Amino acid sequence: MSTLRWQWCTLHELSPKALYAVLVARSLVFVVEQSCAYQDADGYDLDAEHVTVWSGDDVAAYLRVLAPGTKFTERSIGRIITTQAFRGTGLGRQLVAHVLERLDAAFPGEPVRIGAQARLQLFYESFGFHQASDVYMEDGIPHIEMLRAAASGRG
Repeated sequence: MSTLRWQWCTLHELSPKALYAVLVARSLVFVVEQSCAYQDADGYDLDAEHVTVWSGDDVAAYLRVLAPGTKFTERSIGRIITTQAFRGTGLGRQLVAHVLERLDAAFPGEPVRIGAQARLQLFYESFGFHQASDVYMEDGIPHIEMLRAAASGRG
């Protein structure tokens, strides 16, 4: 496997080839692997920050960061994936930790909210998120909102 390369950028900073690779990876995970037909092009990508971990020209892991007031009142992260070849390596955990650390540094005192698949509740709790809604169905998959308190408020 090639060396991993991290990229944090806007949609406009992604080359067409890189954008295509990200969209393919998201489609493989969310549509094909999870057998879930849903509208991936939801309008949020245009203003999001995209964090991609590359292995050569292939996406190893990815997530997007949304500003406060975009999807939730709080800043949020979503579309979090680790592609099949990199599952079980800890890369997904490393990606989420990296992004949360960077958000804490750039926006001290701000909480982060996510809409998480309910089956991943314990994973997100390990980063300080707590369930903030009842379970709801989104695209046929049980989800919950989870909130991570502002960094200054955590112990």
